[in-house]
Amino acid sequence: MKIKRIRAYQVDLPLHEGSYKWSGGKSVTTFDSTVVEIETDAGITGYGEVCPLGPFYLPAYGNGVRAGIIELGQHLLGEDPRQLQKLNRLMDAALKGHAYVKSGIDMACWDILGKATKLPVAELMGGRYGSDVCLYRAISQEAPEAMAQRVAGYRAEGYKRFQLKVGGDPAVDIARIFAVAEQLQPGDRLVADANTGWLMHDAMRVVKAVRDLDVYIEQPCLSYEECLSIRKHTDHPFILDEAIDTIDCLLRAHADQAMDVVNLKISKFGGLTKLKQARDLCVSLGIAMTLEDSWGGDIITAAIAHLAQSTPPELQFSSTDFNSYVSVSIAEGAPKRINGRMSASSAPGLGVQPRMDVLGKPVLDLH
Repeated sequence: MKIKRIRAYQVDLPLHEGSYKWSGGKSVTTFDSTVVEIETDAGITGYGEVCPLGPFYLPAYGNGVRAGIIELGQHLLGEDPRQLQKLNRLMDAALKGHAYVKSGIDMACWDILGKATKLPVAELMGGRYGSDVCLYRAISQEAPEAMAQRVAGYRAEGYKRFQLKVGGDPAVDIARIFAVAEQLQPGDRLVADANTGWLMHDAMRVVKAVRDLDVYIEQPCLSYEECLSIRKHTDHPFILDEAIDTIDCLLRAHADQAMDVVNLKISKFGGLTKLKQARDLCVSLGIAMTLEDSWGGDIITAAIAHLAQSTPPELQFSSTDFNSYVSVSIAEGAPKRINGRMSASSAPGLGVQPRMDVLGKPVLDLH
């Protein structure tokens, strides 16, 4: 089996709530997503998706995905998409860094492998655990009372895990955490996610002020070293996210006891192949994980579901259903939230079929 054609589609994903806000005054109203289509000479076509959280979150942006695919495409035509390790080595040799560019290509190749073997991706990634996985809901940055109301509303939809976007004025963030904590019920989990937004002295003020609350602290500062310093001054459960983007970083953080939970994003590592390696390492080390991506629509949500459901349940801290945040559906067969949980498809591959009328004409066509 050989890759004979690579197409890419650009699609805008507007948010149901109008905007999504997090630390540093950053906000997005519409996400720029790229759908990757890989066609083989065996009549099997696979699909992947890459959707950066704007160009000011991680070193990734929509136009960069598509430019990178142009650069990589010439090296991939004629290769066997089922040979995932070989394909990833080829991509890394052809384009240094730019992991997010490779993510949609790798995801599409997993979809092809599943269709070729007539197995769902979850089975190929180690086997399916249980019937579904637990989801968290991200709470966009607003006034404390408004965020507390959001939590109450999402709990009514079945969510029990809430990721509170903080990382602003520490006094306001403290009020946000207290206001939301008052809404919690037994079994709920609250994460205060600063998305690198605090300076160390601000982070210290916050963790000291909320020391008696049951709350996880996620990525309080920009650098790994700053986060490790805060970690050493608080007994709150600690999550690292933006600072962990390679196996080397993951091993270092484990050795330093820098975290209790790690947030692993598909595109941050460069696709499902490399994230599976990180996931399996975390399983061996006993590190709980949030398994997700930077953002996305139906195809990324499907990939998250397969990854999460092939992870031992005791190490699944949470995942998310990005397709419920956006108002445009780009594929049929994607997971749908039921009472704050979702399940990976049992169909071969990712189990999704793109809505070509929504995707429109390809912006790239390499063959």
